[in-house]
Formats: sequence, structure tokens, C-alpha cells
Amino acid sequence: MKRIAIVEDEVAIRENYKDVLQQQGYNVQAYANRPSAMLAFNARLPDLAIIDIGLEDEIDGGFTLCQALRGLSSSLPIIFLTARDSDFDTVCGLRLGADDYLTKDVSFPHLLARIAALFRRSELISSSPAEENLLQRGPLTIDVNRIQVSWLEQPIELTVTEFWMVHAMAKHPGHVRSRQDLMQEAKIYVDDSTITSHVKRIRKKFLAVDGLFNCIDTVYGMGYRWDSL
Repeated sequence: MKRIAIVEDEVAIRENYKDVLQQQGYNVQAYANRPSAMLAFNARLPDLAIIDIGLEDEIDGGFTLCQALRGLSSSLPIIFLTARDSDFDTVCGLRLGADDYLTKDVSFPHLLARIAALFRRSELISSSPAEENLLQRGPLTIDVNRIQVSWLEQPIELTVTEFWMVHAMAKHPGHVRSRQDLMQEAKIYVDDSTITSHVKRIRKKFLAVDGLFNCIDTVYGMGYRWDSL
């Protein structure tokens, strides 16, 4: 049974989401604030975390929690579920490592579909033939089993969504992948600006390891392309 953590300070909303997810067969733990959630996460990580941004007296407590979770795991799926719908907050959430960003007006079927898509990616990994699970492109190595990417033998700490976007581009070097292609590969459904934010974050992580990294090309009006060295 998949374990989902919900971090939401409004009791009615927290219990409502918990009830819906439990009805779908998930094991759900709910927390009202960042300290109680971190105490639990330090003991055992969930399989997926759903986080609000404002948590009790911490206006940006969810951002802090997301950053801390990423320090514990680079592959744990994280979804922001919040009333804050500004582009600034969305970009901040993604830059901190969230895999998805939803507002609280999202329908329950939509939320359940996004959760299922994140879990489905993990299941696809375990069912893939072993020979397909290691991809080598020059100094780039992608290990699908471990959801790990390395460049020049140095690990690149990517989120689950970022991992599948890199995988989508690198498995066919020189081919242009549209934003729609990247969404389908990463099992996310977002607007073009969100995909752009993910790609910028990916580039930044590679550049932190190699200041000369330039393998991700933007093909204006079409999408992105991985250029092998």
C-alpha cells in the first residue's frame, strides 16, 4: 500500500483530502505543520508528499519543508497543493524541487490522476528490462533503476520529473522533443512556462557540475534537443 503524507494546516481540508485518498486505497498520514511533518519524515519517508505552502504561522513553511525533503531524497515525488496561484509561487515551488504544483480548486479526479501518474512512473522502472535501464551518452549516464543521473561521473540531483525530462531528451540525441513530448514522458500536465522552468533548473544543476555544459538546446517554437558531445 502506497504511503502518502499530507501537510495542510486547515483541519477540514486536511481531513477531506485524507478521506478521499484513503477511499482510493492509500495509506495516508496527515500533519498540520512543518515541525510535526519533519519529525515523521526523519523517521520514515512517505512514498509521496502533498504540501501546502502556508503552514500555521509560517507563511512559506511549505517551501522550507520541500527543500528539507529534497535534502532527504532526490526522488521522492512532491506535489504542492495550495491556494496560492501566482507565477512567482509556482516557479519557486518548482525551483525548490517539487514535481507538480496544483491549486486547491483542482478537482479530486484530477488530483488522483496526477498522484497515480507519479506512482506509475516508479512502476514502469521496475518492469523495464534490465538492458534498457542504463543509458550512456558520452559523459552522461542515466540509471533508470535508481532514478539517478551523472555527468562526468558526478551525480546530478534531479527530481523525478526532471529525471524523466532528461531521459526523454537524451535517449534520442539530436531529436527535437516538444514540450508536449516532455510532459508525456514525465507524466505531468502543465503549461509551457512550467516546462520551461523545469528545463532551466535542469541546466543549472548540470552547470553546477560542469561550467561548460551546453548539451540542452532550445529550438525556438519547437522544443528542446539533447546534443551529444
